[in-house]
This record gives sequence, C-alpha cells and structure tokens, in this order.
Amino acid sequence: MIGKTVRPASLFAFAFFKEAAAIADPILDPLDRLLEDQQLVALSTQVLAARSPKSNKAGRDGIAPDRLLRCVVLKHIKGWSYRQLQRELRASLLYRRFTRFYEDPIPDFSNLCRAFALFGKEGTEQIHQRIVQQAIEASIIAGNKLRTDTTAVETNIHHPTDSSLLADSLRVMHRYLQRIAQGCQQSELRIVNHARAAKHRVLEIARAARTFTQAGQEQLKQSYKKLIGLTQGLRRQAGAVLTALETGRLVARPGAAFLKVVAAEASLKHYLPLVEKVITQSQVRILHAETRHPDKILSLFEPHSVVIRKGKAHKPNEFGRLVRIDEVEKGLVSHYAVARGNLCDQQQWVPALQVHVELFGRAPRLAAADRGFWNSPNEKAALKLGVNQVVLPARGRLNPTRAARQKQRWFRRGQGWRAGIEARVSTLKHCFGMRRAFYKGEIGFERHVGWCIIAHNLVTMSRAGLNKRANERCRSG
Repeated sequence: MIGKTVRPASLFAFAFFKEAAAIADPILDPLDRLLEDQQLVALSTQVLAARSPKSNKAGRDGIAPDRLLRCVVLKHIKGWSYRQLQRELRASLLYRRFTRFYEDPIPDFSNLCRAFALFGKEGTEQIHQRIVQQAIEASIIAGNKLRTDTTAVETNIHHPTDSSLLADSLRVMHRYLQRIAQGCQQSELRIVNHARAAKHRVLEIARAARTFTQAGQEQLKQSYKKLIGLTQGLRRQAGAVLTALETGRLVARPGAAFLKVVAAEASLKHYLPLVEKVITQSQVRILHAETRHPDKILSLFEPHSVVIRKGKAHKPNEFGRLVRIDEVEKGLVSHYAVARGNLCDQQQWVPALQVHVELFGRAPRLAAADRGFWNSPNEKAALKLGVNQVVLPARGRLNPTRAARQKQRWFRRGQGWRAGIEARVSTLKHCFGMRRAFYKGEIGFERHVGWCIIAHNLVTMSRAGLNKRANERCRSG
C-alpha cells in the first residue's frame, strides 16, 4: 500500500524538529519549497499506484510519494549510489528533514532501487515537464532564447571488442545452464565451464592484434575460430536444454529450485538471440574482413548502445546514446531527447524548435546552435516558425553575402550566447552524473538522463530564486 503523505508525529518528534530546525542549507531549503508542489506529489503517487492493481488499497505500507520524490532528487544532486543514499539518510538530520523521514526508519537500499525504477521513461518526462512549468509560472524563464546541442552519454559497458563479447556470451550461457542443471530432477546435464579456455583465447587475440605481420594476422584468425567454435558449441547446448524444458524431458524440482529454473530459462531466451548476433558479427568482421556490419551489437547487457563519433581527438569513438539538450535563458534545460541511433545534428534542429513552440506557445526570438546543425532548409524552417534571429554558422567557404551576415553584431552576440551550452553540458556530466548512465536497460538509460537534468533544473531554479530575492532586497535597501 502507498505510504501516506500526512503522518502523525511521534513522542520523539519535538526533539528531532528542535535539532533539525537549526540546520540550514542554501540549496536544499529552496528545493524543499519547490518539491511541495501538489502536482509533483500526485505524479509520484500515480507512479507508485501503477506497481500493482491493488497498490492503493492492500499490502504493507510502502514508501510515501513525497519521500520517494525527494530521495530521487537528493540522490542525483549528490551523485550517490543507492547504498550511499541509505547510509547518508541514516546519518544526517538535514537529509532526514529534507526527505521527510524525520525520526522514521530508512528503507533498505534495495527497496529504494525498486521504487525508483517505477518512474520509468514516461514518469520521468512528466516530472521534468512539471518542473519546467513551475519555472514558467514563477517567471524564471520566458522562452525568448533557445540554444541546443547534442552530446554522447556513455552506457555502463566495457570497451566492446569481438573477443570480449564472445567471452561474455560464454560466461552468461554457462551461468544459466548451470542453474538449470542444479534445479532439475535427475539431471544428467554436463555443463563444461569454458572460462579458462576463453581467457587464453582472448589473451592470444590481444597479443596477435599488436602485430601486423602475416603470421600475426593468421594467429588472430585461428584464435578467433577457436573462440567462436566454443561459443557455437555452448549455444547449441543451450538451445537443446530449452527444447528439453519445453517438451518435459527436463523437469524442475518443486519449491525454490523451480523458480530459479524458470528465471534461468527466461534469461537464456533473452540472451540467446543476442549471442547469435555476436557470433554472426564476429565471423563477418574477423573471418570475412567486412568491418561495417549493419546489425552490430556492442554489449549483451546494454544492447541499445551505439557507436557515436563526435570528432574528438582524445576519444574518437564513444559507446552509448546521443542526447539532445535544449536550453533556454537562466541556464534551464527546457527539453531533452534521446536519439534512436547516431542521428546527425541537422536532423534534430527542427524537432527542437517544434518542442519549444509546444511548450511556450510561440517560437523563440533567438535560436542558436553550432555549425553542425546548419543547412539551408533548417534556416528557412526556423524563419517560417517565427524565429527572428537564427544563429546557425554555415560550413565551408562563405560567399560575400553570407560572410557579411555572420559578421553582424546580433549574429556574433548570438554565437557568444550559444557557447554557454558547452559549459551546461559539462556541468550536467561532471556535477550531476550524466557522463555515464548506470541504470540498466534502455528505459533505465533514459530515466538516468532525465533525473540528472531534473536535479540540475531544480538547483538552477533554487539559485535563480535566491538571486531574485537578493536583488529585491538590494532595490528596497
């Protein structure tokens, strides 16, 4: 059952409030007022109610929606893990007061993890939209200016090589086959652990890849053939085990072993198609020397990851997803979008303007982006939507008319303002944890990106409110 937002005070509440009231925080205190919004609490309640059909009426008391919302915000502002969040909440009066736990016991980190996952992609987007709406209602932003840029956010994977993916495939299949063998009645399954052989083959491949001689390349292919052969053999055995479970030739023992076998069977059904892709791309790329494989997979655990090339000398290839950031005045991110693949920037200019028009009801007075977004149709589309000043620097050699236009004062000032989004992206990555997404799966990735931006927007709004009050005091003084 969903916890109540109105909770009776205990006998020890007076002593707690007396001590906690003496602690002040310049960031969390303004955030406390922002998070009291009833629509935010209602969205959090809606997320918790979707856990099961009877979450509102039955079951043990769970975490309250206002507490859940504040815990998620605190976690992303501080950049903590779930274990750190639980530890800090237990130790700090300030954090207990902010999250409204007061003198009540703190949930275990695993319960917090499962509750956070309920937000999903849609819930996170709704929370972000409400935060932006709060900023509009408080006159912090007006949507007069827009700057947009894209950045690569890494998924939580190791550097993808064909040999490491094959070794991961062997390890994952052996793990679940072993669990099935241990949980079945009268099981005569003989599961061979190929971890030692796979490690030797990976080391052989790494040594052979350092040499460009004919002998070295031949050794590389031979080692890959052995590693692919091991993976194919275990893949065939895994398929035979799944068939035996479906036909009843393998029967799970009753009790807890049955649940383990069912879970292992489901995991094998999920991973085997991915293993097939890994085997196919390894054969095509290594044995047939076709490096541009169309259906490339970079990780068994984060299969939605793509290769992103942003032209960085120190990091030519990044493995993750491309995220578009739309920023308005006062440094607030009005919208974000996770691209399906490795879209070029030119394809993301018009969607950014259309979302801005839907959000503010009109086009921005000034819209700016870097030269990667430029082409003639994009400029015309912005002018057609009603943008007065379109700051898109052209690429290549400029004709005299274009060069004179880009030297005008308003264009150069717009370019200077656009450069601020580079610092915004850096802040999101290094201060709010958007450099690498640690939540699992595609939905987890989008949830991680969304909450990093929400935490940033809340801090920006709190600082904007503090600056506004300080300016008002200066004028009255």
